[in-house]
Amino acid sequence: MEPDTTAKTQVSSHEQPPPYQASQQQVVYPPSAQHNVTTNTTIVAQPTVVPIMATMLFGPMPVGMTCPHCQAQIVTSTSYEPGMLTWLFCGGIAVVGCWLGCCFIPFCIDDLKDCRHTCPNCKNFLGVYRRI
Repeated sequence: MEPDTTAKTQVSSHEQPPPYQASQQQVVYPPSAQHNVTTNTTIVAQPTVVPIMATMLFGPMPVGMTCPHCQAQIVTSTSYEPGMLTWLFCGGIAVVGCWLGCCFIPFCIDDLKDCRHTCPNCKNFLGVYRRI
């Protein structure tokens, strides 16, 4: 008699069985050899810090405050520029009949102009007070 040439091999539970070939280019593992890996991942959202600046209400007079640009304690510098009220007065004077130069008088009166506030330290614009 001839000896038995077929040897039985045992596959341990930690080893993968050898792949069988479905075609020449593709290797397919049997379903029992595929390992399902599950991980529990906890995603923690980091809080976003948004700086909120309080809205400052400016008036016709200089205001004491902390400059948001240079962080210095200041009293704002004010300058005046023509605004809507200045132009309304100019138009009203011209309609009344004083169009030969009297209508430009509102451009010489600071109480009819808008007030622009700037930082005297860093010269940045801080706000404006509009008459209208």
